[in-house]
Amino acid sequence: MDDFQTAEELTFVVDDVSNIVKESIENTIGGASYTHNKVNQWNSNVVEQCLNQLTKLNKPFKYIVTCVIMQKNGAGLHTASSCYWDSNTDGSCTIRWENKTMYCIVSVFGLAI
Repeated sequence: MDDFQTAEELTFVVDDVSNIVKESIENTIGGASYTHNKVNQWNSNVVEQCLNQLTKLNKPFKYIVTCVIMQKNGAGLHTASSCYWDSNTDGSCTIRWENKTMYCIVSVFGLAI
């Protein structure tokens, strides 16, 4: 790594990632109502937009992005993840977004190269 890079350039900044995820969800789903036929495309668009914006940060990271879109119907959803990494540089961020008809849960994992 370059000795002139600052600590922020080499770490996973949750606030930056969170903003990217929220913007990607809003741009893709916005005020739409849950439509079963559109969920696959929405999922793909959210993940692709997140990855495109994350790579524009030009940080030395590999990214993993997951997206779950679920209709609001009273069903439960429980998830968990565990990572073995360098907590000084690597990180994760999970955003739960919702409107009147659906939930969108996006997780981003950033692994320093």
